Amino acid sequence: MDSSKNILIITAHSDDETLGMGGTIAKHVKNGDKVFAISMTDGVSSRNKSNQKAIRIRKKSSSQASEILGFTWIDNKNLPDNQLDTVPLLEIIKIIEQYKKELNPSIIYTHCASDLNIDHKLVCQATLTAFRPLANSTWSEIRTFEIPSSTDYGHNSVTGNFNPNLFINIKDYWDKKSSALEKYKDELMEYPNSRSLNKIKFLAEYRGGQCGLVMAEAFEILKVIDR
Repeated sequence: MDSSKNILIITAHSDDETLGMGGTIAKHVKNGDKVFAISMTDGVSSRNKSNQKAIRIRKKSSSQASEILGFTWIDNKNLPDNQLDTVPLLEIIKIIEQYKKELNPSIIYTHCASDLNIDHKLVCQATLTAFRPLANSTWSEIRTFEIPSSTDYGHNSVTGNFNPNLFINIKDYWDKKSSALEKYKDELMEYPNSRSLNKIKFLAEYRGGQCGLVMAEAFEILKVIDR
């Protein structure tokens, strides 16, 4: 009996998937799962709307990262980067609902609602709405991931907290994550920023140390339905 699952990752920007769960993606693929991802914006146009070269580079980087990790981009939207609050939430929800119907995923990954980045917050809200647990629903779990330089930049009194309750061992998949991150080199920051490669590795080691593993990625399970 085929036990493979369809996994859907819903992000605001391409690179979020690798930053937040690159090792976990590679592990899902190794286990025989089919992993698909959506990004809502081009990820760079808020810096310079006319910089088409930067948009092309980001697109190429996302394609290279997906090849390394083994997942498939099913859509890369061009909604306004870092301005999703100017887009009707219903529009974002409908995009997600379209792929919900097409893919029928078992596990859904998306951003943490306590991220400082407004796009992350709204993608999380839209995902929860699109996957509201109706009587004919078939999905089993919704998980959120953390993004260095967004999840860690918030404050409980303003944004709330990321409270992980799932830790996935990525020791055997760190090299793939690191290689994929290198493809997004324009999005990495200089040490000691939390989005530097060294600090991303430190975060994986820290999350591993919280649960007796060498390296881990942390998630917050928002909902589980045992059908």
